[in-house]
Amino acid sequence: MITGEIKSQIDRIWDAFWSGGISNPMEVIEQMTYLLFIKRLDELHTVREKKANRLKRKIENPIFPEGKNPDSRMGRTFDTLRWSKFKEFGDPKEMYDIVADEVFPFIKTLNGNAESTYAAHMKDARFTIPNPGLLAKVVDMLDAVPMNDRDTKGDLYEYMLGKIATAGQNGQFRTPRHIIEMMVALTAPKPSDIICDPACGSAGFLVAAAEFLRKNHPDIFKDAEAMRRFNHETFNGFDFDSTMLRIGSMNMLLHGIENPDIANRDSLSQDHAGIEEQFTLVLANPPFAGSLDYESCSKDLQKIVKTKKTELLFVALFLRLLKPGGRAAVIVPDGVLFGSSNAHKGLRQMLVEDQKLDGIISMPSGVFKPYAGVSTAIVLFTKTNSGGTDHVWFYDMQADGFSLDDKRTPLDQERHEINNIPDIISRWKNLDVEFKRKRTDQSFMVPKAEIAANGYDLSINRYKEIVYEEVKYDPPKKILADLKALESEIRDGLVELEELLM
Repeated sequence: MITGEIKSQIDRIWDAFWSGGISNPMEVIEQMTYLLFIKRLDELHTVREKKANRLKRKIENPIFPEGKNPDSRMGRTFDTLRWSKFKEFGDPKEMYDIVADEVFPFIKTLNGNAESTYAAHMKDARFTIPNPGLLAKVVDMLDAVPMNDRDTKGDLYEYMLGKIATAGQNGQFRTPRHIIEMMVALTAPKPSDIICDPACGSAGFLVAAAEFLRKNHPDIFKDAEAMRRFNHETFNGFDFDSTMLRIGSMNMLLHGIENPDIANRDSLSQDHAGIEEQFTLVLANPPFAGSLDYESCSKDLQKIVKTKKTELLFVALFLRLLKPGGRAAVIVPDGVLFGSSNAHKGLRQMLVEDQKLDGIISMPSGVFKPYAGVSTAIVLFTKTNSGGTDHVWFYDMQADGFSLDDKRTPLDQERHEINNIPDIISRWKNLDVEFKRKRTDQSFMVPKAEIAANGYDLSINRYKEIVYEEVKYDPPKKILADLKALESEIRDGLVELEELLM
């Protein structure tokens, strides 16, 4: 998490956009994304340039080719398109013309480089900074922000994304970073995993999975083939919002993933030929709101569950995308766990009987505030196509380390009673012990037979036992005697007070 001076610098840049005429938070994020992308390209080229100089050879896969740019009206070289070059221009108008007329067209046609995955999402990008003065000011301010390491870049970007006040519309809102990191820790990605988020948005789950692999499997970066796989095959995300695709792609780049597969795909409407059973791990928090017409919904999902509800269709999608043996940690609204329709019951029965349902983590309703107050749960399952559910682990998360109001203020993380996340991860790693827990505890195991007998209801309240403390009261006669004694004391006090006032 960024704090102090860096946070203040980003706030000042945000204020500069606002006072400069760009007040839509999503548009601010977009324009900052493009500028950071341009800055990153220059950094990558500089690394290759230094390597070539050390080896006394030509630059391998240069981002900015040698020679003149044929698309430049002024006959400038490609070198002038670099951040480190145009930022030095003394004339803001000249800088503005280069960025708007030459740099933007250049990055939108970067098809021959490893970075072209990101550039593919730039085809619909629009440069909307309105005047040279604002551009020069923002370039100077961004250049002053220290972003030398990957963690700082990622934290900076997360902070910017947190400013998107328009989130939460149409069932879409950002998943809190600490919830994402918990879900990644529960699934423990491996270097061999092929990871997918079919509603990736800003790519928060993919970024967290990448960071988990960096921390827990550092040997990836000692082997050329493993590193190639990490950068080009491990991470896959789908979204149909072109703005979020650009933001998600940039988020991945800032976290050092060179070429993930971030694709423009309507996950619920398009056919899934070519990607079915392609992934070993699904991490997702899909949009909950709304429903689809049968005509606009993918036919292969309707074969799994006949419904119009998007939250059920997404669960069917996860099953469609996973390879046998693949696992998932996904967020669903509580209604998925206990809904009474045939589609709800049928889908839950499928998870319990045909797959391996591993766990249900019930989360407090304030987790997604201020965007939404909906009650949600994390569903953990493994695709087997042959059953395997024996017992299901339930956990009643009551606190996540933040206040559950609209402010979501960080609380003292060391206190267990206000942050259940460390306990959740610890207990998940030691499920054998959970069989000894009682239904009155915060977590416990429920056998499959009991779940089936309850119509495959997966709400924790169906199985959790509430212990009511017995409260003992004094006999009525004693209570009346105490009241009389109290009244007598009051009368005596009033008499004493009247005597003092006479």
